[in-house]
Amino acid sequence: MLIQIYLKKPVGVKPLYSRDTVDLALELHFSPRTLYRKMVSLRRLDTPQIERLWNTYADHPKKLAREVELLRMMEGFNNAESFYEGVEVTKLFETDFRPLAECPSLTPVKLILILDLYFRLTPNTMVPETPEVADIAKALGISAQQVAEVLDIFQQCDPYLHQKHLGDHTLTKACQAIWQRYGNGDPSDLAAYATQLQEYYRQTWPSKH
Repeated sequence: MLIQIYLKKPVGVKPLYSRDTVDLALELHFSPRTLYRKMVSLRRLDTPQIERLWNTYADHPKKLAREVELLRMMEGFNNAESFYEGVEVTKLFETDFRPLAECPSLTPVKLILILDLYFRLTPNTMVPETPEVADIAKALGISAQQVAEVLDIFQQCDPYLHQKHLGDHTLTKACQAIWQRYGNGDPSDLAAYATQLQEYYRQTWPSKH
């Protein structure tokens, strides 16, 4: 499966949070970073096993496609879900890319990207009419009004704004969790991470001015 992604044009190692890499990571329950390291191994052909796989499939796209299709047909083979029933599984990165139960149009990753925007705006520009708000809304596939609502909740989380209390918005808890992870740290670290995450929305992300 990873060879198939590697061979997509432009051929080579894909960005850490490219949509193909993340979607495969979610499918296989490996972190994107693990798959990224494996793509680097593919580029180097650094083990005999990887070299054999490359020689078998790299120049035979139809054969590769058949093998990938077969692997996907085997999902759940031998009742894997029943085997793991009752076993607690730590999903790590996966929950960040899954829809929020309280608002399926949003994910923690979208909240992280909106938080990065939060540190680039002033409170009076955190409104739907602001171009940056409209741009990120379009990129994330949500409304500008929804982005503005999230920005408003982040304002309530921000200790420097001395808000009296957090409201009872359905997204308050989710936004608080993201603020606890990233809002009190160095904004440049958040910005670097957000830049990586933007790759997942590369097709719709606004170009830099």
